[in-house]
Amino acid sequence: MSNKTILLYAEVTKENYLHTVLFELANKAHELAKSLDNATIAALLITKPGMLNEFKEAFENNGFDKVYIAEHEKFSNYSTELYSKAALDIIKEIQPEIILIGATTQGRDLAPRISSSLHTGLTADCIELEINEKGMLAATRPTFGGKLMATILCKNKPQMATVRPKVFKPLNEILKKNTEYILKTPDLSNLKTNVELIKFTKNLTSCINELDSAEIIVAGGKGMKNEEGFRLLKEFANTIGAAVGASRGAVDMGLAAHEMQIGQTGKTVTPKLYIACGISGAIQHIVGMDGSDKVIAINSDKNAPIFENSDYGIVGDAFEILPQLTKMLIK
Repeated sequence: MSNKTILLYAEVTKENYLHTVLFELANKAHELAKSLDNATIAALLITKPGMLNEFKEAFENNGFDKVYIAEHEKFSNYSTELYSKAALDIIKEIQPEIILIGATTQGRDLAPRISSSLHTGLTADCIELEINEKGMLAATRPTFGGKLMATILCKNKPQMATVRPKVFKPLNEILKKNTEYILKTPDLSNLKTNVELIKFTKNLTSCINELDSAEIIVAGGKGMKNEEGFRLLKEFANTIGAAVGASRGAVDMGLAAHEMQIGQTGKTVTPKLYIACGISGAIQHIVGMDGSDKVIAINSDKNAPIFENSDYGIVGDAFEILPQLTKMLIK
């Protein structure tokens, strides 16, 4: 028997801050709650002891009614076995109607472990959520290689979904609540783990590029053709202080690292300005950058689909246009 609670997983990153996808989910959860008799908005926080005070203001300013905290020294590093045990103990106790988890690396690992243990469904990598006329969670995700959007219902409770970061906006104002904090101490004494973290090394490419938080992104596609094309792309990006992204086609050609990929099978980004160079504009790519405030496309094909999703278009060869723009900006 579930109750009218929407439970959001509050992921703590390696840098010991709450992943921003939590606040994006919180905004959406408040919208969903209105269709569920003003359901309770709760968070599930799994962390090492002493971290809660760092996060209280964020929970209270984003309208959380309750926060369930599982604290243990063993939670210093993420572990599938340990985190799922703590999550399942709390979920079985509170029996939420809906569970939402960010489709981060950690979330994509944790969510299926929870859903399979609860014998419930999980809709992964969602880009839209709503409550249908029967009061069920309708979760929409790309399918058939991004050519179609499928809206999926979960027949069992709790209804679960993972949601891509950046597809929803966080609250644009403070929503103050007198949040209730419920502390749980999980029993991990008899739990054996199969994986041990020996060392963690940050990926310098993603560290430097930071596509997730970039306000300006310059992205290249197959039309950039070769390493020289991406060199021009990066030179232009450096000139305007932009992060560099790529389409799947460019990544498959070996012109860019997977961490730079934007689209259905890459990252979802929401910069203020997105400059697409040599990108045709297939729906698989559009899914990842559709939330950009302004889009400028440079493509030699005047009929390229990217122009239909752009605010401004330049028909021409990026190999000629980018150097000219770089020179203009340097001057």
